[in-house]
Amino acid sequence: MGKLYKKLHKWPGLIIAFLLLYFSITGIIMNHREFFSGIDISRNNLPKEFRYQNWNNSAVKGNLILNADSILVYGNIGVWLTDSNFTDYSSFNYGFPNGSDNRKVFDLYQSNDGNLYTATQFGLFAFSKEKKQWIKFELDVDIKRFVAIECVNDTLYVLNRSYLFKGKSEGINTQFEKIELKQPRDYKNEVSLFETMWQIHSGEIFGIPGKLFVDALGVITIFLSLTGIIYFFFPGWIKRRKKKSKKVTSIVKTNRWSLKWHNKTGAWLFVCLIVLFFTGMFLRPPLLIAIAYSKVSPVKYSHLDQPNPWYDKLRDIKFDSERNEFLLATSEGIFYMDKDRLAPIAFKIQPPVSVMGINVLEPFNDGAYIIGSFSGLFLWHPAHPEIYNYAQGKLHVGNTTGRPIGDFKVTGLVTDLVGKQYMIDYDKGAVPLYHEMKFPEMPNNILKESKMSLWNLSLEIHTGRFFRFLLGDFYILLVPLSGLVSVMVVLSGYLLWRKKFR
Repeated sequence: MGKLYKKLHKWPGLIIAFLLLYFSITGIIMNHREFFSGIDISRNNLPKEFRYQNWNNSAVKGNLILNADSILVYGNIGVWLTDSNFTDYSSFNYGFPNGSDNRKVFDLYQSNDGNLYTATQFGLFAFSKEKKQWIKFELDVDIKRFVAIECVNDTLYVLNRSYLFKGKSEGINTQFEKIELKQPRDYKNEVSLFETMWQIHSGEIFGIPGKLFVDALGVITIFLSLTGIIYFFFPGWIKRRKKKSKKVTSIVKTNRWSLKWHNKTGAWLFVCLIVLFFTGMFLRPPLLIAIAYSKVSPVKYSHLDQPNPWYDKLRDIKFDSERNEFLLATSEGIFYMDKDRLAPIAFKIQPPVSVMGINVLEPFNDGAYIIGSFSGLFLWHPAHPEIYNYAQGKLHVGNTTGRPIGDFKVTGLVTDLVGKQYMIDYDKGAVPLYHEMKFPEMPNNILKESKMSLWNLSLEIHTGRFFRFLLGDFYILLVPLSGLVSVMVVLSGYLLWRKKFR
């Protein structure tokens, strides 16, 4: 068995060591998004898949019409002011901190009194008409990501991922009340298996200490990879130098030290490393499909074990004036609730929404709504059993929970002054809906300013999408195969150590 363990550890270990180096570095960066939020990378230095073309890559999520010749567009590019033809753009990002991540906008709203508010990755902002810039609200939140804004008469309702904030609209002087929504009927304290795997993999399941521990595992993985590479190549190098009568003392010491601490570190932490690599395998397709819609009880005393039934589950909100109630989009489906009681009740008929979350929730006609996510774009009426595939022009047939990824990966919706709509697809960009008018190209000033954040680049590398230009569609197997090989290498290394050194 010793020979088998050695074969399973040596050659696969050499190959996976180089991959684990970039997995570890990018993983550490991803664990501290806000810390690295000010660092950007020019998209011109990246493969063409990551350069903006036709408003792709989530460049735009939506738009807000101010008047007949003033429109604000927003999304990953931040906020830009344009004309009625979407041709001339000027930056509307004054007041946001530097860095593309700090300009990542999820919603933009103008209240009845004319004040502008925006929900971003790292907070809620109001636009100061006097200072001509965005001013951030200091609110009591542990999840700084705000996702939606709505207004009923003069009352503003703002959603972050866990709570509803309510206050009378007064621009930068608005005072908010933090509200925990009531638990829904037949509530079970469960969380998605995908979220559980994600938080175990990142360490967030145990808060900051957990994330720092996983950071340490990342450093350990880098150390094991480098010492493994040293021990693989140094013995041959030592032999060649001996034949040439050259000194090898320092090289031999380095080799012995590397082997000693490679073995000890791997033996001490092999269980933690296996858990880290195993959970990572399920966070990307195809293994993601197996756990996408599974529910489990939260791990006791962990970050997931929260008294708030909606913790990290809220995604969007819209007020339906005809029904006089809110529509609430969550990771658990879409709910309705009275604006005073704020007790969400699930709709019996649910539209298809990807596990990656809802990106479009817009009113249509006669009580219907446009629903968009990575599962596609759909027309959904809460009272009708039929769901219409709005992007493909046909009735939807299939599971209403939706595939994790559909024929269209919808990230936004743009509507012009005369009502023409454009679906924003992650890959294709702006796609006309039921008309032939092409959306104007991205101007140079937006392309120049709209870089990719270091965090986002790390995500693309960590998930394997970065290597699509080399591997084609086979890139999707990079993460699960790397995880499987890593588990095999760690386990065989530990068994080899026990057999040889114990």
